[in-house]
Amino acid sequence: MISGSLRLFVVDEFEEHTIRFGYKNNLIAVLDSFLNEQPSDFYVQALKQCELKVIKKSKYMDFIFSSKENIKMWQLILESFVLQQMERERDILTSSPIERYNRVLKRSPQLFQEIPSKYIASYLRMTPETLSRIKKS
Repeated sequence: MISGSLRLFVVDEFEEHTIRFGYKNNLIAVLDSFLNEQPSDFYVQALKQCELKVIKKSKYMDFIFSSKENIKMWQLILESFVLQQMERERDILTSSPIERYNRVLKRSPQLFQEIPSKYIASYLRMTPETLSRIKKS
């Protein structure tokens, strides 16, 4: 992503659930669809006007397998993604709303400049009202 901001989300019968965000200089993909080459239940939405670089999977994988350094880079990207997802799942399951807010604020302060509060609240699994109260305290 060259500029702008995106969110990745899923919809259940009642609401949208934001899973992750993308910003300038991020690699963003609907990873399940990328890996298994099947349609996904996840959606990508631009939250600000975006400029993106797009590459077909075949060309990307040709690039990855063109050198040992690129393979190592891809492995590190996937490892980082898995660790981020595990941390997020642990936070959602075991942390209070205040703890989740503080952890995200520390880890990604740009989130609060780039992303509207209603999507941050969705990401943190709380209502926008709860997020507002936490930010004021």
